Amino acid sequence: MRHESGGALSGRGLRLAACGWLTAFAAVAIVDGAGAPATAAGRAQDGAAITPFTIQVPDAVLADLKARLALARIPEPLQGSGWQLGTDTAYLRELVTYWRDRFDWRAQERRLNAMEQFTTTIDGLRVHFVHRRSSQPGALPLLMTHGWPGSVAEFTKVIGPLTEPAAHGGAAADAFHVVMPSIPGFGFSEAPRTAGFDPARIAQVEAALMARLGYTRYGVQGGDWGSIISTQIAARDTAHVAGLHINMCIGGAPLPDATAGLTDAERARVKLRDQFQAEETGYQQIQGTKPQTIGIALNDSPVALAAWIVEKFRTWCDCDGNPESVFTKDELLTNITLYWVTQTAASSARIYYESRHPTSAPVPGRIDVPMACADFPKEVIWSPRAWLEPRYDIRRWTLMPKGGHFAAMEQPQLLVDDVRAFFRALR
Repeated sequence: MRHESGGALSGRGLRLAACGWLTAFAAVAIVDGAGAPATAAGRAQDGAAITPFTIQVPDAVLADLKARLALARIPEPLQGSGWQLGTDTAYLRELVTYWRDRFDWRAQERRLNAMEQFTTTIDGLRVHFVHRRSSQPGALPLLMTHGWPGSVAEFTKVIGPLTEPAAHGGAAADAFHVVMPSIPGFGFSEAPRTAGFDPARIAQVEAALMARLGYTRYGVQGGDWGSIISTQIAARDTAHVAGLHINMCIGGAPLPDATAGLTDAERARVKLRDQFQAEETGYQQIQGTKPQTIGIALNDSPVALAAWIVEKFRTWCDCDGNPESVFTKDELLTNITLYWVTQTAASSARIYYESRHPTSAPVPGRIDVPMACADFPKEVIWSPRAWLEPRYDIRRWTLMPKGGHFAAMEQPQLLVDDVRAFFRALR
């Protein structure tokens, strides 16, 4: 791993590239601290109320899932096409069979419920979030945001090392209090019923969440949409943000020559990025223009949902074409099942449309919050450092030895180490 410093560690210091809520309150039991199910009719207006949350999917929802999987109709592919035309049907059949016959949602539900979860209402929406406080009194609050097609399940491997570093080979002084919200329209956060929840508005929701939790100074971290939302938070809540750490680092290409001054390695990677944009971004066009159409299909068919999501995990990870060299079936299916049981395929896809049709005012100029980029070599949505320097106060740029788009799941230790090192000088 090579680290490049971008300047002295003192002082403070988007291109919105497409990258990557919930009628399921009727289908999934949301249990508050007293054990009473919450309902849409009982949702509070914006206020200070924070309610403990437990995932408790009804047996009927899981039985319906298995019944649908048993009736799967998977088309025959072109001979020898493999993954070239999309999800490999042979792999999909194997995954669907495992999902139907062997996958244990209840075990995964218990694992997720080991993370302290809550809900609160902000901007008219019930927002779900994980909040674990460190035992260390001097811990720095850290807001981490996932992306699409991810969820808070991405963070299960990093929450312990971040909050209790001494118990995971680190130093107690590097501890964080961690807040991990589900983006509105994803997972157990409520889906907006009106237009306008673009990344900037979501950033305002998350900044309001940190204020409600009493955090007046905090760090932000994210990948995929989490990178874009975190950048918006740094730009709009500058007075309270100690630093911005992202693992999807993107910026606009300078004109007229985008490759001027780049190294040969950077030029080669720009070509790979351009190839990705040309060959692998059909999902962006669909979700950015007609999210409801694809959302209907994905909400009705778990097989379609699995095909749509697993193909992205395979393409975007550092796995040499074999997603199970990095992720287990249980990890893949836990994330997919979260989309299924919450019925958020359509509402989560809308973030692409909202990003293309923003209603929030743009943030002009430079972002003066200290920034770090964890540059994983197989990140598919990427820009060279030179493209980001006019926009950010770059203090750290780490060239990782391995890893792709889903950093917290693929290479949790590398990500944790880099987050610790960056914020160490900003505490």
